[in-house]
Amino acid sequence: MKMAAIQKLIVEVVDARNLLPKDGHGTSSPYVLIDYYGQRRKTHTAVRDLNPTWNEALEFNVGKPSQVFTDMFELNIFHDKAYGPTTRNNFLGRIRLSSSQFVKKGEEALIYYPLEKKSLLSWIQGEVGLKIYYVDIVPTPPPAALAPVPQPDPPAKEVKPDPTVEAKAEAAKPNEEPDADHEAKVEAEAVPAPENKEPAGDIEPQCDTSSAPEQVQANEEQARQQPSMQEQSGHIEFDLTTSKAGPEAPAAPSDHVMAASVSGSVPEVKVTPPSCSPQPISRSASMASFASATAGNIPINGPQPISRTMSTASFASDITDNIPIERSSFDLVEKMHYLFVRVVKARFLPTKGSPVVKIAVANSRVESKPARRTSCFEWDQTFAFGRDSPESSSFLEVSVWDPPRGDVAAPPGFLGGICFDVSEIPLRDPPDSPLAPQWYRMEGGGAYSGDLMLATWVGTQADDSFPDAWKTDTAGNVNSKAKVYVSPKLWYLRATVIEAQDILPPVAALKEASFTIKAQLGFQVQKTKVSVTRNGTPSWNEDLLFVAAEPFTDQLSFTLENRQHKGSLALGVTRVPLTAVERRVDDRKVASRWFTFENTNDEKRAYKGRVHLRLCFDGGYHVMDEAAHVCSDYRPTARQLWKPPVGTVELGVIGCKNLLPMKTVNGKSTTDAYVVAKYASKWIRTRTVSDSLEPRWNEQYTWKVYDPCTVLALGVFDSWGIFEGENGSMETTRPDCRIGKVRIRISTLETGKVYRNTYPLLLLGSNGMTKMGEIEVAVRFIRTSPTLDFLHVYSQPLLPLMHHIKPLGMVQQEMLRSGAVKIIAAHLARSEPPLRREIVLCMLDADSHAFSMRKVRANWFRIINVLAGVIDILRWADDTRSWKNPTATILVHALLVMLVWFPDLIVPTSAFYVFAIGVWNYRFRKRDPLPHFDPKISLADTIERDELDEEFDTVPSARPNEIVRARYDKLRTLGARVQTLLGDFAAQGERAQALVTWRDPRATGIFVGLCFVVAMILYLVPSKMVAMAFGFYYLRHPMFRDRMPSPALNFFRRLPSLSDRIM
Repeated sequence: MKMAAIQKLIVEVVDARNLLPKDGHGTSSPYVLIDYYGQRRKTHTAVRDLNPTWNEALEFNVGKPSQVFTDMFELNIFHDKAYGPTTRNNFLGRIRLSSSQFVKKGEEALIYYPLEKKSLLSWIQGEVGLKIYYVDIVPTPPPAALAPVPQPDPPAKEVKPDPTVEAKAEAAKPNEEPDADHEAKVEAEAVPAPENKEPAGDIEPQCDTSSAPEQVQANEEQARQQPSMQEQSGHIEFDLTTSKAGPEAPAAPSDHVMAASVSGSVPEVKVTPPSCSPQPISRSASMASFASATAGNIPINGPQPISRTMSTASFASDITDNIPIERSSFDLVEKMHYLFVRVVKARFLPTKGSPVVKIAVANSRVESKPARRTSCFEWDQTFAFGRDSPESSSFLEVSVWDPPRGDVAAPPGFLGGICFDVSEIPLRDPPDSPLAPQWYRMEGGGAYSGDLMLATWVGTQADDSFPDAWKTDTAGNVNSKAKVYVSPKLWYLRATVIEAQDILPPVAALKEASFTIKAQLGFQVQKTKVSVTRNGTPSWNEDLLFVAAEPFTDQLSFTLENRQHKGSLALGVTRVPLTAVERRVDDRKVASRWFTFENTNDEKRAYKGRVHLRLCFDGGYHVMDEAAHVCSDYRPTARQLWKPPVGTVELGVIGCKNLLPMKTVNGKSTTDAYVVAKYASKWIRTRTVSDSLEPRWNEQYTWKVYDPCTVLALGVFDSWGIFEGENGSMETTRPDCRIGKVRIRISTLETGKVYRNTYPLLLLGSNGMTKMGEIEVAVRFIRTSPTLDFLHVYSQPLLPLMHHIKPLGMVQQEMLRSGAVKIIAAHLARSEPPLRREIVLCMLDADSHAFSMRKVRANWFRIINVLAGVIDILRWADDTRSWKNPTATILVHALLVMLVWFPDLIVPTSAFYVFAIGVWNYRFRKRDPLPHFDPKISLADTIERDELDEEFDTVPSARPNEIVRARYDKLRTLGARVQTLLGDFAAQGERAQALVTWRDPRATGIFVGLCFVVAMILYLVPSKMVAMAFGFYYLRHPMFRDRMPSPALNFFRRLPSLSDRIM
């Protein structure tokens, strides 16, 4: 018998560094004490060592959080008082961690945690190195006990236990560690076993003994013989012999049809039908006649709609009350009502084939998949039919058909059906439990039709069965379902190529040779620089970075190449499985290893030298898969470094309106729209609404927020996936088309406020900007962390620490980001339904760094807008000194006098002025609408057609040579302007350098002499007087000013620069 695995927490206490001395002799004898879930473990004492090494693995049982024991992990380091004569405080530091930071075995890494203080006055320093991970241990089953051999000896005399010993044992029990196996056993014994549990299966009705199997009669006899057992088990019997349309009918003293229940704890409901045997009906075996019997005022000659009695445990209303589903106040979306029909299985059908179920309600008709033949005919399929309101009345018809097997032209055989009145179908709204399916006797299929197990209810899109159900607005396509995707966990793989040895034979060692190492991981290929050597020992000492995704199934290959005139020659290759690479979360050096080169021909394995490598996974970096300015997550790869979330963001995708047709199918313009949203590693995809220009989704999703300065992105796309499998059409290979995109920055959301906005869907293409429609979404941010912790996030760096210790270059980051995007796209494309490559590339802005003349011009105008504030200040100062407003100029003179004589007021006055500006601008802040794509800032509405064609052109260009030549000439003209601007900036800086470099002896002499005079004046005259005089001179009236430029400006412009030396 296989036993369940027990989860354990393993803590490897490696070492500590830079601890405080505590023994009075400049050292300490530390030991570690760990508390976790009420368990305490202790390491040995490292005698007189401030950098102790323990290398001990401590094991803890993992339990459930309770009011007594929490999941907090606490580690304390103490000095052992047995070593060293001291009575001082022996506390050396502690750390506290949450269980959410721990990982499973195989993902652990050595992390050095800084020691924390226990109180404000504690003096603590140092750090401790730990490896913490979960491991599943399968206990070995105990050996089978042998049967004792009976002994003829008389039984021994009973020994009574000592009561004092029992009392001591009972008192010691609370201090003992809990046994996981014993706790599980106690919990299992605490669950009471159901009494009078009946065997699986139901008691069948004896309505037609000529056609029913013998098993039905046997079950009925057993039910009659055990009336007391049924009453004791809590079964409820309802008499439904009365009809609403006519007088009371006499109760038939006949058999009962028992409704099946899905749980043994739910009492079964026995329904007494108004008649033992079905009434004879005249019906043709066609779906049209069966469905038309309920239309209009035609009297139904077959089975009447079955009245459904609602259990008070699930529905708190009578069947006659038409109470609409109550809206939840916390929902962000509108509730859409659906009629759910779950077809489970059928029995006693007079067929040996694979029957199907046809469902008709209102204007919707659907056919199920063929049944699986087991002991019954099983479908287990759920259908959701859209309804405008829960009070809309119609009839629901469920029928079973036997499709033709041999003769395809033969009509399907009608096996029976059931008709329901939708107005009597109960309402279900979560958190109500799922409705139990019941057995129903089908009618209209001849002498004996069999039974069908199904469940019908009216619910919303929040129902548990909605995601996997067939829906009317999606046409039941498998690629139209709403799904949640998760990006693979990405790591940076750092490969340091140090050196190689024994790569040349002794004869060729006298010649110079050039060598390089080519490293390849999947589609990622990188090469080291060329190393020239004569002794066959080239050295590189170069880092190569790759992106790897879990699970690590690939191999990292290194190929040694000899650079020759004719080309590169591969000398040897070595392969390293990624599972053998060590993980780290900081900048510590990992151990390097030697790897042997082998022949590139796999058939002949020969020694070709060896290479010295240092390999590791850098878990301290955040693997960039999005552009830095629109990133949705900044957490490092290593889970141990994650901080707790600060809140959650909820997104409600309501719907679109006024969409433009995206394609033409069978001569009809249509759009099959769906929405994809991405935040952090979680992707969501709504269901695809078929053939609708105003789709309504009303789906709601939630993400955890770890940093408020992140962006939530969602896009609307038109699907071609609904045509998959239709006659092998080539349309299935077409990519899904973009309709529009929306970005929402989390930091712009107020806490707890619901933003329900309509955004325009703007699409910029080679033909210009087009408004494709509008999307309505609702978003809300909820803060879950304390206010101070939430505000403290704004003082932390965006990227993890490793990005500042060992920063990556811009070119290297873009290369790694491109690889990460390709890995994520390939991973999500393997899902079902797949998230196509073009969707992932659009959501991750893979082409955001492509050249665009429009973006160049837009960024230039952004710089001008930023400098506009400085320009306004300079213009105001010039107006003030020009006395255009005498009152303002006089006030500025007074302010100057106050600040000069009281310089301590300069900083607080400036801060108060900024505060006043912020408060004034608070009145004009944007209220409801959230920031969105701005066509004016993007210059999307004023761009020329030629620039758009250049922006969306491929690389290399696919345009004719004349167009490419014209673009090049235009770019040269723009480059000339930039060249002149850069030259002017350089000239001003060189003139400033020429003040003291004696490039112009007379100008430098004048400047140096003037500086000496100014220094003497400032030594003799108080600085306040000098500042006052300079201020009044600058603000003098225009009548005392010359119209020519100032002498200082004229002097600076005459200084030499290096512009005259440029060829």
